[in-house]
Amino acid sequence: TPEQRKQVVPRVCIIGGKAAPGYDIAKRIIKLVCAVGDKVNNDPDVGDLLKLVFVPDYNVSSAETLIPASELSQHISTAGTEASGTSNMKFAMNGSLILGTLDGATVEIVEEIGAENAFIFGAKTPEVPELRAQRPNYQPDQRFTNVINAIRGGQFGWNDYLEPILHNITVGGDYYLVANDFVPYLEAQEKVDEAYKDQSRWNKMSIMSTAGSGKFSTDRTISNYAKDIWKVEPCKVPMPVDA
Repeated sequence: TPEQRKQVVPRVCIIGGKAAPGYDIAKRIIKLVCAVGDKVNNDPDVGDLLKLVFVPDYNVSSAETLIPASELSQHISTAGTEASGTSNMKFAMNGSLILGTLDGATVEIVEEIGAENAFIFGAKTPEVPELRAQRPNYQPDQRFTNVINAIRGGQFGWNDYLEPILHNITVGGDYYLVANDFVPYLEAQEKVDEAYKDQSRWNKMSIMSTAGSGKFSTDRTISNYAKDIWKVEPCKVPMPVDA
C-alpha cells in the first residue's frame, strides 16, 4: 500500500568484486548478483525503493569514489574465516556504519568504536564448528527456502547456471552457514532501517565510527610493524646545516 511504501527506507546496494580465472563458483555468484539486479532494477513495483548494482573489476580507484559515498558497509563473511579484510576500516574512517559478523578486522573495529555503533549479527567463531556438524539436520527458516526456490525456479533466469551455488548451500553442506546466519542478517537489516529513520542517532553513530578509527591509521600500523616485527628504530632525517 502507499502507506507501507512510505515506511520503506530506499536503498542502493552496490556489490564490487572480481573472480579469478579458475574460480568457477565466484563467477556464478557474480552472475547471480547481476541477474537479481536486472530483475529488481526493472520492476516498476519496486521503483526507486531498491536498486542493485555490480561494479566490475573493483579496485582502489573505484573504492576512492564509492567508500566516501557509502552510508552502510556490509562485511558478512562467516566468523572465523578471516575473510573480512581492511576495507571495513576504510569505510569506518569515512563515516560508513558497519553491518557485519564478528570476523576478521570487524572484531578489532568494534572493540574501538563500540558495538553500539555497528550492526553485528551471526554465529560467533566458537560456535561455528558445532553448527557445521549440525547443519545436515538444520531446518532453515521458510524465508531462506523461499529465496532458494525463487532462484531455482527461474525467477531471475539462469537457473541451470546458478544451480551449483544452491547445491553448495543446501545439500552441499553449507560450509559457510548461510542458512544459519540468514535470519539474524534480516533482523540486523531491520535495525539498520530503524536507526536510519532517526537521522540524529545515525549521524552520532557515524561520527563515533570515524572518531574511533584512529587506531587503524597507517602511521600507527607501520610504527607497530617496525617495533614488533622488523625490530627497527626510526631514523631521523638530518636537518641541513644552514636550516
